Amino acid sequence: MDAAFRAHFPVLQTCVYLNSNSTGAVPRGVQEVLAGYWETLRTWRDDVWGGWHEGLDRYADGVAAFVGAPAGSVVTDANLSTLLVRVASCFDYRTPRNRVVTTDLEFPTVPFIWNAFRRHGAQPVVVGTGGPRIDQDALEEQIDERTLLVCVPHASFTSGATVDLARLVKHAHSVGARVVVDAFQTVGIMPLDVTALGVDFLLGGAHKWMCGAGTAFLYVRPDLLPDLEPAATGWQAGDRALTFQPSTGFADGAQRFAGGTPYPLTSLISQVGLDLLAGVGIETIRAHSLRCTQRVVDRAGAAGIPVVSPVGPERGGVVCLDVPDGEAVKYRLAARNLICSWRGYLRIGPHVYNTLDEIDEFMDALEQEWQGSHR
Repeated sequence: MDAAFRAHFPVLQTCVYLNSNSTGAVPRGVQEVLAGYWETLRTWRDDVWGGWHEGLDRYADGVAAFVGAPAGSVVTDANLSTLLVRVASCFDYRTPRNRVVTTDLEFPTVPFIWNAFRRHGAQPVVVGTGGPRIDQDALEEQIDERTLLVCVPHASFTSGATVDLARLVKHAHSVGARVVVDAFQTVGIMPLDVTALGVDFLLGGAHKWMCGAGTAFLYVRPDLLPDLEPAATGWQAGDRALTFQPSTGFADGAQRFAGGTPYPLTSLISQVGLDLLAGVGIETIRAHSLRCTQRVVDRAGAAGIPVVSPVGPERGGVVCLDVPDGEAVKYRLAARNLICSWRGYLRIGPHVYNTLDEIDEFMDALEQEWQGSHR
């Protein structure tokens, strides 16, 4: 990516930043948003909420466009956990259709929430994968007429292994199950067209590949919305919320999945990164990501460092390497201003603002660490 685009991200001037799968770089334009927000707070006026709601709607609809969804089908909130609970609270977990099929590669919030819903009759079924890759055949074998929901990551946070969503959705729908996709590890780095895929629910967030901070989002398939009434809710989900009169029912669109009084700052902040990414285009982002991650795969293979992630184009945006004492290695690399993350494996997540030269600089240092551990 050219120098003008890289200049939007101040952190790139201080280090080689390959950690976007964990916390993405935030653009310089956020500083102006923060200053404006402070001015609002300093001179408080109650009528600023009109503008804030416009900002919340603009970000939600911008995310919708980014994932191929119509306006009004995305709602935002503080985190994915909050939004997933609202989805879960829409359903009656009555036999015989009360199974929730997941995998053993979920982010910890997913099994925690579905286990909590056991008290309401949900029966989580966790499909073992036998390793860092998702065994889609084994997953689909567990999805039958007893399945109410299928809840899967688009890409595993530990390995970057992806699910074939088109195939999964087709199978789940054939037996009457709905599909909930955790796309936190792919929105912003991989193309997603929820309309074409027929995904029922898609969740993600701003602070990784979306170059934002502190906000998450939920897409709901529009034709499902009229029949969905979350039990976990708040006043902003009502049909008369902004009149400050008691609501008589749920709001139209994804707004029915809103909660209480929103916190607008995080959407205003995240809009800056969304605009930059949308200006580049997701196909360009994906092509650059594959070039960068292929360089990591090639360099690791040549050095003899085990690659945990898929080495083909089905991988997400991160390459995970099995490095001895990986957490300590991560900290030693950080001391040299080479930033990655560790979650059982060393995770390297280049984004559109990174260069192949940065990949080589990072891998040069990692190879030194690897050689030192194999003397």
